[in-house]
Amino acid sequence: MKSVKNNICIHCGADCGKHPVIWNELPFCCNGCLTVYQLLDENKLYNYYKLEETPGIKIETTEFGNKYAFLDNEEIKEKLISFSESGILKVKFYIPVIHCASCIWLLENLHSIDKGVKYSFVNFTKKEVDVTFDESQISLRKLVELLSSIHYTPDLSLSLSDKDEDDQSYKKLLYKIGVAGFVFINVMTYSLPAYFNGKPLDDKLQSVLSILSFILVVPVALYSGSDYYISAFKNLLKKNVSIDLPIALGIIVLFFVSGYEILFANGPGYCDSLSGLIFFLLLGKWYQGKTYEALSFDRNYKSYFPIAVTKINKQIEESVLLEKIEVDDELIIRNKELIPADSILIEGEGRIDYSFVTGESSPVIKKIDDFIYAGGRQMGEIIKIRVKKKVSQSHLTKLWNQDKTYHKPSDSLKPLSDKISKYFTLIIIAIAISGFTFWMIKGETHTAIFVFTAVLIVACPCALALSIPFTFGNTMRIFGKAGLYIKNTNVIEKLSHINTIVFDKTGTLTKPNESKIEYLGSALSDDEKNAIYSLAKQSTHPLSTAIVNYYGNAKYQKPEHFVEVSGRGIFGKVNKLKIKIGSEEYVTNSAGLIEQKASVVYVSIDNKLAGFYKISNQYRDGFERVLNNLNNNFELYLVSGDNDSEAENLSTYFERNNLLFNQKPSDKANFIKLLQKQGNSILMTGDGLNDAGALMQSDVALTVADKVYHFSPASDAVLESDKFEHLAQFIRFTKTSLNIVKLSFLISFLYNIIGIAFAITGNLSPIVAAILMPVSSVSVVAFATFATRAIGKLKLQKK
Repeated sequence: MKSVKNNICIHCGADCGKHPVIWNELPFCCNGCLTVYQLLDENKLYNYYKLEETPGIKIETTEFGNKYAFLDNEEIKEKLISFSESGILKVKFYIPVIHCASCIWLLENLHSIDKGVKYSFVNFTKKEVDVTFDESQISLRKLVELLSSIHYTPDLSLSLSDKDEDDQSYKKLLYKIGVAGFVFINVMTYSLPAYFNGKPLDDKLQSVLSILSFILVVPVALYSGSDYYISAFKNLLKKNVSIDLPIALGIIVLFFVSGYEILFANGPGYCDSLSGLIFFLLLGKWYQGKTYEALSFDRNYKSYFPIAVTKINKQIEESVLLEKIEVDDELIIRNKELIPADSILIEGEGRIDYSFVTGESSPVIKKIDDFIYAGGRQMGEIIKIRVKKKVSQSHLTKLWNQDKTYHKPSDSLKPLSDKISKYFTLIIIAIAISGFTFWMIKGETHTAIFVFTAVLIVACPCALALSIPFTFGNTMRIFGKAGLYIKNTNVIEKLSHINTIVFDKTGTLTKPNESKIEYLGSALSDDEKNAIYSLAKQSTHPLSTAIVNYYGNAKYQKPEHFVEVSGRGIFGKVNKLKIKIGSEEYVTNSAGLIEQKASVVYVSIDNKLAGFYKISNQYRDGFERVLNNLNNNFELYLVSGDNDSEAENLSTYFERNNLLFNQKPSDKANFIKLLQKQGNSILMTGDGLNDAGALMQSDVALTVADKVYHFSPASDAVLESDKFEHLAQFIRFTKTSLNIVKLSFLISFLYNIIGIAFAITGNLSPIVAAILMPVSSVSVVAFATFATRAIGKLKLQKK
C-alpha cells in the first residue's frame, strides 16, 4: 500500500522509537495504528494513503466493551436518528478529527468497510458526516464503534444536545477579545510616558511598569492567542502548514523576547505590541466573521428554487409555493412528484421512492395513516397527504446538494487556490527569517524583531481561498433573485465553460399549459372521457397535462392500477376500462399510420385504438430571441421524443442535422455522451422528470419551471419559465463571474507583495500589520461581492 520511510509509522507518521510494531515488514508506532491499517488493507481502501502523506491519527487500541451500550436505548436513538424507514436509518455525527482529503475519502467509503453502510457524506467545514445505513446489517451502536475503531470518534454529546456550536464559539471569541482589549488598554497606559517623552521613565518605575505589563500580557498570550498555537500545532502534526503558523510564530517571538528583556536585561520589552497584535488579530477575526455573515450567500433562510405543490383548498385544487404550506394542509402528490414535508397519507396507496434521501430506490408501500418523510417521491397513482411538519426548503436543498446519484466533476479553480495557499505560508516564513537575519547582521535587533513579526502577520492567503465561494456564491444569489436557481457554486464555473446546448422541445421550448388540442377518432362516452382524464391526471408530462386541461370538467375516478413508461406513455385500468395513452408506437405497436403535423398522443380503450389527440405547440415568449442570441456563441441541438412535425419551423434556429426527433430517453443520454466524447461541454435543458437520463449525463443540467413546478434531483439549475428569454444573459454572466475571481486573485497578490515590501524594510509595525491582515481579506471579499452584485444588477436585474 505504501513505501516505507526509515522508522516512521506508516499510518500516522510518528517516530516508531526503538521497538516498532512490525507487520508485513512495515513499521507502526503502536497497535492502534496497525489495527486501522489492517482494516483498510483488508477492505482494499488503498487510496486513503495516496491522498495525503501519513494521513492517519495516532491512536491506542481500545476495547469498547459497553462504552456505547447506551446507543441501544430507543429513546437516545430517536434523538440521533433523523430518518427511519423500512430498516434504513440516517444519522449525522460531529467528528472533530476530520482534517484532510484522506479523512473525507475514507469516511465517504465506509460502505467498503461495512456493507451495512449505504451512503456517507462529509461536510468538511463543519466536520460532520451524514451516514445512511441498514439497521438489519449494522446497528447505530456498531456504526459508532466502527467509526471509533478507525479513530473517527463522533462527539455524541454535541449531537445529543441542543446547544448551538457556532454560538459557543462566538462567545469564546468575545471573551478572548475582552481579555486582550483590557490588557492592551492598560499596557498602553503604562507605555504612554515613553511614547510622549520619546524615552523610558526612571529605571525603577519603568522596571515596575514593565513587569506589570508582562504579568498582564501572560493571559493574553496563553489564553487569547491559544487558537493560533493549537491550530498551527495540530496542522504540523499532520505535516500541514496552515496560515496560523506564521501568526503563532510572531506571537511566540514577541512574548519570549519581551520576557527575556524585562526579566533579565532590564529592558522595556514589547508588551504593548504583543497585546495590541493579539487584540487586533482577534478583532479582525470577529470583523471578518460579521462581514462574511453580512455578505453571505447562505441559503438556509431564503427560497432556493420555485418548487410548488397542489393544495386542496375548500375542495378546489390550487398550485401554491412551498413556503405557503402550513401544518395540516392537504396536498395532492402525482406520479414522480416530491413529498415536500413530513406527512401522513390520507388517501390512495403510496409507493414512496426514498432514493433521494437514502440512495435506496426500492419503493416503500404506504397505507392510510402511514407516516411519509420529506424527500420521498411517489411512484404511482395520485395520493393525498396531510402535512405534519412545516416545510423546510433548507432540508430539501441540502438533499439536492448531497445527492451523489447525479455527481459531476467539481470546479478546477479551487484546487489551484488551495495549492497556492499551501505553499504561500512556507514562502512567507522564509522571507521573515531572511529579513530577520539581514537586520540582525546590521545590528538592529529591535527592527529585526519587528520585521520578522510584521512579515509573518501582514501576509495572508485567505483572500485567495475566499474569492471563489464569495464570487460564485453571490452569483447564485443574484441568479436566484432573477429567476435562475443554482444547485451549488461548482455549477457556476461549469456553466462558464459550456460550448454546446442541447434542448428538449416539449415543455422546454413550448408552453405546456397553453397548447391547442383537438381529438380525432371515434366518439367517446362520458365514462371513457372520465377514465382518460383520470389516468392522464396521474402523470406530470406536459402532453398529459394538456389532455387533463382539455377534459377540465370530467369526473375524477381513482384508477385500479397505473403505470407510466418514461418517454413512451401510460396505461392503467379505470372503472373497469383498460386505457393506454402515449406515442403511436407505444399504443398501436406500429408507426407512420398518420402523417403528423403536430404532436400526437394516441389512446386505446380495452386494447382497441379509439383515436388520437392532435396537440399544437405554443412556443415560449422570446424563444426566437433566445436561440438567435445563443447561436452566436454556442452549438445548438434539439433532441425530442416527439415527432418531426415542427422540423421545418425549427430549422430556422437549428441546423437541420442538429434536429433529432422520436428519441427515447436512453437515446438522448447516449447522444450527449457522444458529444462529450468529441470534446464538447454540454448544457442540457429539459423538463426534469422525463429527461433525467440526459440531464444526468450532461455537464450542466437545467430544467425550466412552469406554473406547476416539478423539482428533479437530476437538475443542476431550475429556471423560471418567464425568465427563459434571459438564458443567454445568465450564461454570459457566469463568464463575468469567472473574470471577477481572477481579478480578486490579482488584487490579493498585489496586496501581499506591497505589504511584505513595507514590512521587510522595517516600515510596518506588528500592530499595523495585525490591522491590515483582516482588512485585506475583507476588502478582497468585498470587491468580489460588490463587483458581482453591481454587474449583476446592471446586466440581469434590469432585464
